[in-house]
Amino acid sequence: MAVKYRDYYEVLGVPRNATPDQIKRAYRQLARKHHPDLQPQAERAKASERFKEINEANEVLSDPEKRKKYDALGQNWKNGMEFEPPGGPGGAPGGIEWEDLGDFSEFFASIFGGSSGGGRSRRGRRVTFPGQDVEAELPVSVQELLHGGQRRITVDGRSLDVTIPKNARDGTVLRLAGQGGRGGNGGQPGDLYLRLRLESDGGFRPAGDDLEMDLPLWPWQAVLGAKVRVETPDGSVSLTVPPGTQSGHRLRLRGLGLPREGGGRGDLHAVAKILVPRRPTEAERAAYETLRQSATAPADRPAEG
Repeated sequence: MAVKYRDYYEVLGVPRNATPDQIKRAYRQLARKHHPDLQPQAERAKASERFKEINEANEVLSDPEKRKKYDALGQNWKNGMEFEPPGGPGGAPGGIEWEDLGDFSEFFASIFGGSSGGGRSRRGRRVTFPGQDVEAELPVSVQELLHGGQRRITVDGRSLDVTIPKNARDGTVLRLAGQGGRGGNGGQPGDLYLRLRLESDGGFRPAGDDLEMDLPLWPWQAVLGAKVRVETPDGSVSLTVPPGTQSGHRLRLRGLGLPREGGGRGDLHAVAKILVPRRPTEAERAAYETLRQSATAPADRPAEG
């Protein structure tokens, strides 16, 4: 029986002479982009079909033996429509037959096995396909990176508990064994790999192993200096603002940043941002008027640092 040809190279967007590394990179990018759990609810069904197609293409092209057998179709792939499998209708090279092809297409079955027969070779050996590994990103907060914790996520309709280790880093990859793609014909499932991605949290912005935060200051605090209370990932601390602090000046709080790979933590940088009163009182207006009259800087020129 003729089946519609599937161009696996086109599915992954790689040339027919692509190296294993190129195939691996292309698969990972597409798998992350089209994973159903990362799509809006209304688009998950469509994404699921695309995701299965990507997994099937990778299953063949990442395996040297399967790729060799697939490439052996030769000029038939250019027909682009229907293809008569080697070995005759319903047959398969090597006499392999399948019981349950799971997420694989009829074309896949026509090349690597028939549509029935108990999932065993002619020698009685059961032939299985391991499931594909799945990669996804898991957004986390600063507190979760520093202190660890439990998260419950949903993958393919399954609820999974994820343990975020204490002092994990932005980019740390967690492996959930057996929680990836379903295996074919009773094969072992793949693994799920979650890459932790730090989101801006509580005003903290990641900058490598360091964190940044805005430090709003009133003009008199910046001019005269002050001690101000600021919130850090470790709680409230007193920060000394030196006299003459300019907007954009960075004040460092050592050891209050993110976990470092070799141990310890980065720093927290408070970036000064000078604000003026939106609705000054009469007394404040009078004080600013006095300042303007006594200032040595020209009133009709921009300020100079």
